[in-house]
Amino acid sequence: MTIRSIDPREAKRLVDDGALLVDVREPDEHARERIYGARLVPLSRFPATLVRQDGPPVIFHCRSGGRTAAAVEQLAAATGGDGYMLGGGIAAWKAAGLPVLRDHRKPIEMMRQVQIVAGILVLIGVGLGATVDPKFYALSGFVGAGLVFAGATGTCGMARLLALAPWNKAAQA
Repeated sequence: MTIRSIDPREAKRLVDDGALLVDVREPDEHARERIYGARLVPLSRFPATLVRQDGPPVIFHCRSGGRTAAAVEQLAAATGGDGYMLGGGIAAWKAAGLPVLRDHRKPIEMMRQVQIVAGILVLIGVGLGATVDPKFYALSGFVGAGLVFAGATGTCGMARLLALAPWNKAAQA
């Protein structure tokens, strides 16, 4: 099967007609903001078969369309029938003026938290290295090495530490 990109209005029409909308983002992303009725099936835990061949069409979406496009072959294999991807993801859905459910009590996505903290630490290392002592540049180097390690291994120490933060522990409860 193939997966064809569709715009948010066409996706909305198909969903209204019974299509299955599948959110391939991670649970923390889905918890904070989602399209009503979207079924969460993260790419990281994606099943070999999602629907029967004679079932309704399936529309996949992520945040901006990148993850969905990158996994299009895996998604096509799982549909067994008509499959679509929401071009531009939930961002395009919102830009088209279509409604989403938001829960601002949920923390922002873990990877965004990592990006924010890593960026702050790099800026602090550079700032202190330039103004106080060049040894502080090592902080930026350490963060950079941690990001390379996370990318190479799929294990992010900073994400593990941030998961222990009170705002993230409350979200897991």
